[in-house]
Amino acid sequence: MSRILKSPSKYVQGFNTLEEIDKYLEGMGNKLLVIISESGIKRIKPSFDNCFKGKEDYELRYEIFRGESTEEAIMSMANIVKENDLTAVIGVGGGKIIDTAKAVAHYSEVPMVIVPTVASTDSPCSSLSILYKDNGEFDRYLFLSKSPDMVLVDTNVIVKAPSSLLVAGMGDALATYFEARACRNSGSNNQVAGKPTKTATAMAAMCWDILKKDGAKSIKAIENKVTTEAVENIVEVNTYLSSVGFESGGLGAAHAIQKGFTFIPELHNQYHGNKVAFCTIAQLVLENAAEEELYDVISFCDNVGLPICFSDMGYDEVDNELLMKASEKACAEGSTIHNMPFEVKPYMVYSALLTADTIGKEFKNQ
Repeated sequence: MSRILKSPSKYVQGFNTLEEIDKYLEGMGNKLLVIISESGIKRIKPSFDNCFKGKEDYELRYEIFRGESTEEAIMSMANIVKENDLTAVIGVGGGKIIDTAKAVAHYSEVPMVIVPTVASTDSPCSSLSILYKDNGEFDRYLFLSKSPDMVLVDTNVIVKAPSSLLVAGMGDALATYFEARACRNSGSNNQVAGKPTKTATAMAAMCWDILKKDGAKSIKAIENKVTTEAVENIVEVNTYLSSVGFESGGLGAAHAIQKGFTFIPELHNQYHGNKVAFCTIAQLVLENAAEEELYDVISFCDNVGLPICFSDMGYDEVDNELLMKASEKACAEGSTIHNMPFEVKPYMVYSALLTADTIGKEFKNQ
């Protein structure tokens, strides 16, 4: 089988890059649909105004995102694109706005530009949209034919978000190396139905290397709402390296176990990346990873504020029955847990979670 790497055509990151976005829109026309929230209009639109001031050849149409990336909302916006001969879609915001913009561009068959306002997940660069129902329930995954044509990250915007969001992004990025390593060891396919390239595996490894070097330092800066080289590096890890690393490198147990956590109501309000970080520790327990590596990961998580036990996620009284159901969900047919280089059964996941929880508690009590 062929090796496949999938990534955005262009990735742009820097301080105040939003005010020069026009420089990077070559080939995307000049009639743009901007999907953005009400709050985003107040915070972000002035940067667009500064950029396009005096450039009458550009036409920007703003559509307010109403809260859910539903099929109905997406198709309504896609019709706006077609009826008005708009030439590109720009999604400005967090996860659901990004999912909506990617889907609108996909159905409209026009270029997609993603401008994330937080660095809390690796979704901006991926070729996937998650669709929801009107009541907020999960609907389905929409697999796109391509990744975004451009992802533009303005770190002056990113540092204005709560530091907890950057930390959550580190949790999501943390899993990238360990899951990609498992896929390569097992010979499994990546998330784009091919074998991982050496490039994707190396990018996944870079995630862990840079997190260890710059993770803690970046928090000190972002808590002061400023950007430093460490912040720039972590934003790139969270947004770009982790995205290409997971999609083209492959997923393993950590994300599968995180999906199983849907059975545990007490964990629903936790950031995705927080849960993934703890599930990465569980994956290492499942693999019987070297003690030094396991404690390197635990120490990193504890240092930056990622959870290392269930109580760190507000789940003080663990329901073993629910935990077993979560473990069974993690091992469902088609789960990425089957990319691990050994057969994984629900009881093994259950045991790894309880063990990871105990190890984490003992580490905190040292």
